[in-house]
Amino acid sequence: MIPIRDTAPCYDKPLVTWTLIVVCVVIFVAMYFMPEADSYRLINQYGMVPMRYAHGWASYNGMAFDGYFSFLSNLFLHSSWTHLLMNMWFLWIFADNVEDRMGRWRFLLFYLICGLFASALQWFFDPNLTIPVVGASGAIAGVLAAYFFLYPLERVIVWIPLFFLPIVIHVPAISFLGLWILLQLHNATTSIIFDNVTVDVAWWAHLGGFIAGSLLYRFFLRKDYFEGR
Repeated sequence: MIPIRDTAPCYDKPLVTWTLIVVCVVIFVAMYFMPEADSYRLINQYGMVPMRYAHGWASYNGMAFDGYFSFLSNLFLHSSWTHLLMNMWFLWIFADNVEDRMGRWRFLLFYLICGLFASALQWFFDPNLTIPVVGASGAIAGVLAAYFFLYPLERVIVWIPLFFLPIVIHVPAISFLGLWILLQLHNATTSIIFDNVTVDVAWWAHLGGFIAGSLLYRFFLRKDYFEGR
């Protein structure tokens, strides 16, 4: 199921959400047109490579310990057009309402904290990974968690791509996002139970972001939101 839009009203312009989308797109496009060697170096430098921090925080592939900066910087990097567009699409649909309920600066801090927790959980469960973990999906998972609890009965309009037919249905957010988190949980646990499973998605980062968002969202809500609504 591919979400098209949601039905929750948004009263203020989501400037932080728009800015995050623009920053991620600009960085990806700039790196896309760089020489391949430069792009590769930046992905390895600013992507979160778990092995880089393993075994006493030794350097990895010639890169010195960076004070954990890549736990944050990886949130603004993406590996492909599909990866970028999917993340930005989810951010576009769900983040505006969460930003509306939190306010701009609280929302930005919430987003970054969820992303940091997502990176940390991915490192914890896969510390020997030598491939850079990149993408905003961990932080976006935190946003989805906040939406899950704040707008459980709002409708998400989704397209079911069955033979490219225009099958569009309305489902409650609690059902759509509940199915999403079950899929993340299934894939994350499968990746550590079975050794021969190929993993190319940071499932634990998704779970980490969702857990952080579930626990923290209430501390970032605006107290004056309902005044005048």
